[in-house]
Amino acid sequence: MTISPSSLRVLLVDDHTLVLDGLQARLELEGNIDIIGTASNGLEALEKAKALKPDLVLMDVSMPILNGLEATKRFKKEQPDIKILMLSMHNDKEYILSLIQSGANGYVLKDVSSEELVQAINTVHQGGTYFSSGASDTLFSQANLVEELTKRETSVLKELAMGFSNKEIALTLEISVRTVETHRQNIKNKLDIHSSAGLVKYAIEHKLIR
Repeated sequence: MTISPSSLRVLLVDDHTLVLDGLQARLELEGNIDIIGTASNGLEALEKAKALKPDLVLMDVSMPILNGLEATKRFKKEQPDIKILMLSMHNDKEYILSLIQSGANGYVLKDVSSEELVQAINTVHQGGTYFSSGASDTLFSQANLVEELTKRETSVLKELAMGFSNKEIALTLEISVRTVETHRQNIKNKLDIHSSAGLVKYAIEHKLIR
């Protein structure tokens, strides 16, 4: 396949060949996604990423030699510009939190539809954070509104934590994009958190629901 300059370059990482083959076959149907390589463990993924320069790594968690959690930590230290989307069968809250805190940009359960997986890849590539529906239900299972924030700011923070853009949040909450931007800045100032990753971590720790 000829790679377009605007293509999303993806490296697939899983220790099961059938899974890799299935993922590659499905994702290559997308016009904007190019599978530039595959790896069977985290160490191989790190080495291949240095040579292939992917935009995003779609990586399994449970693998031999170097698992997804440890590989993610090393990616964020050695190749921080690469987005990391985790793919796993595990739906345990502490397990998911460990991955997010290690620097992963999203977490997708293996039972999602191929359409949702594509959505997750595109969301993460565009700078968002994505949790598949099952993972988000596990993470955000209890409402615990943050005292420092107003009710509206809390609503905006929930949407930000799910990876939605200012425009999407404005449509959902029926407010203007300018108002969303104002709330977003107020949230950052009140919490003294000035990165999207930091806001996501804060939302997770305080059990905000969507």
